[in-house]
Formats: sequence, C-alpha cells, structure tokens
Amino acid sequence: MMEKKQSFGKIVVVDDNQDVLFALRLLLEPMAKELKLMRSPENIGKLIQSFAPDIILLDMNFTRDASSGDEGFYALEEILAEDPQAIVVFMTAYGDTDKAVKAIKAGATDFIAKPWEKEKLLATLTAAQRLSDSRKEVCQLKEQVEVLSSGILGSQDEPIIGESAPIREIFQTVERLRGADANILLLGENGTGKDVIAKLLYRNSARYGRPFVNIDLGTIPENLFESELFGFEKGAFTDARQSKAGRIEIANGGTLFLDEIGNLSMPMQAKLLTAIEKRCVSRLGSTSSSSIDVRIISATNATCIGGWKKDFSDRICCIASIQLRFAFRHLGNAATTSYFWRNISSHATRESTKKRCEALPARRKTSC
Repeated sequence: MMEKKQSFGKIVVVDDNQDVLFALRLLLEPMAKELKLMRSPENIGKLIQSFAPDIILLDMNFTRDASSGDEGFYALEEILAEDPQAIVVFMTAYGDTDKAVKAIKAGATDFIAKPWEKEKLLATLTAAQRLSDSRKEVCQLKEQVEVLSSGILGSQDEPIIGESAPIREIFQTVERLRGADANILLLGENGTGKDVIAKLLYRNSARYGRPFVNIDLGTIPENLFESELFGFEKGAFTDARQSKAGRIEIANGGTLFLDEIGNLSMPMQAKLLTAIEKRCVSRLGSTSSSSIDVRIISATNATCIGGWKKDFSDRICCIASIQLRFAFRHLGNAATTSYFWRNISSHATRESTKKRCEALPARRKTSC
C-alpha cells in the first residue's frame, strides 16, 4: 500500500460539476480523515453543525449564475455566520485577481483556479489544514486561560509536611510512579489529603507544566455531570447561550483530577469509559468529536468501588491504587507544628509567634 504524501482532517467539497466532485474524490479520499461531497451549498450550514469540517472547498459559481461568483459569496457568508473560524478555499473556472482579492477580503482562506495543478492544490490544502489546526490550538489555549483565571486549576504547589512512616511511604510510592503516565486511583477517607497527593503525582510526572484540571464530583449535581465533564455547544439546552469546553477537553495534554469519582452514576461511568478508551470526547449538542490526550487521577473512599463495573475500574486504575490513611493523629510532629505556626504568623504579633516557636523543641513527638 502506498503511503499518504499528505494528511488532512475533515474536508467538504461543494461543486455542481459531477466530474469535478469525482476527480477530487479520487485525489483527496485517500488523504483525508473524512470527505463529504455536495452539489449545492444550500444546506452547508447544517452540515457544518453536524460534520465540523477542517477545510471547505467551495465553488464560486453554480447553475443559477455562471461567472459572477455571487452564489459562492452568499454561501461564504452563511458558512462564516455558522462558524467564524471556518477555513474556506474558493474554486472557480473564471479565476482572476479581482475575485481572489474580494474572496480573501470576504473571509476566504485561499483561492484556486480550475483546472488546478495537483501539486498546487495539495500545497494549498496543506497550508489550510495547518491554519485550521492552529486556530483550534488557539481556541483551546483561550479556554485553558479562562480556566486558569477562574481558579479551577487551584494551587499546584501545596507542600506535604511530615516525617512519619506513612508519609515516607507515600513519597516512595510517588517516586516509583515517576515515569508512569497511566491513570491512578487514590483511596482514602475524607481528610486524608487525596487532592494533595494528586498534585504531588502531577508535579512528579512528565505532564508537569501542562494543565492540571480539578473537578470535585461531590459538589456537582448529577444532572450537570455531563456538561461539566464533556462541555456543550451553543443551543444544546435552554441556558446554553454560548459553547463551553468541558473539563476533559480543557485538560487535554495534561492531567485531570476527578475527586469523589464514586459519585458518578452508571450511565456517566459508561460515557467516561468510552472517552478514555477512544481518546475522544463529544460536547453536548455536537455530532463531532475531539481527540484528547489526558492522564486521569481519581480519588474516592474505598467503599465506593465495589459497585463499579470491572472495565471501568480497570481504566480508572491502570497501574496502581494508592491507599491513604490519616498521617497525623496529633500535631505533635515538630515539622508539622512549625509549618502551621509559620502560616499563621501573619495574623499574630511577632512576640507571641517567637514564644511559640521557642516552645517547639520541648513538644513531644508522636508517631502515626
């Protein structure tokens, strides 16, 4: 089998000439992820909603008008109204400089005259695909910045203070998992610091520096799980006034921390399992999907996992589960006590803080 010289995403070709459609199908079908052919731009808006193309090859002239290009410009307006970021490459047998300039000013990405040269056409589509990929990356970065500014990511540098055997055991486990990129499950009662350990695992992973997105499933109503995890498109439901990326999509390339994952219902477990297995997500109200590359760290108490399906638990805990228990029964540990006094010193007088710090060596140390 011959290797593909080019690699394109989803392409839509709109032309009323059956021979042109046939030729482009032979040329592009082996190179495109998906290819849709249309003889009229009449339903192009609906197709954009359902298909979400990366590139649209659009003829400028159709049966009603042989040379002015007006039908193509009307279609372009409809396309950009539906998706302002759409990549549209115009085609026409009556190519001239004026039409090319007008097309670019109207919002088209490029312009190709028919009959085309194969290499020039492929070069134009390659540039269009790169632009499409760049725009998607920019949109994703904007959404991640919005999440950063909203505080969803939270602090990523919370220290772990302690010298007890359980604490040392946690450090050793995290060190053993340093090179692993698989999903991990944290088990423990409330207050055992599962969120702190999740951030420690993140800081010791190859994904450190990329998004760390935290979602506490225990605080989200069940009817909002799906929209929070997977996002939604504008108009997907009554209050969906604009599109919004889900936490999984925002965490793309990084780490997703699912706290209190035991609150997920069976239907939501099935949908999350599908996303993990296929490495793609679909927003509510969308028929297209986006590829994802996410490491998932989950946390819950041990009593919840008994009701999970085996395939779900296997995906959530691919390599290890870490059992946490209370590391401190008293605040007698000198390192721990010192840490707390340093953090409250800004609310106390210097003199009182000094007296408390002087008393630290005399405090009794207790093991866990």
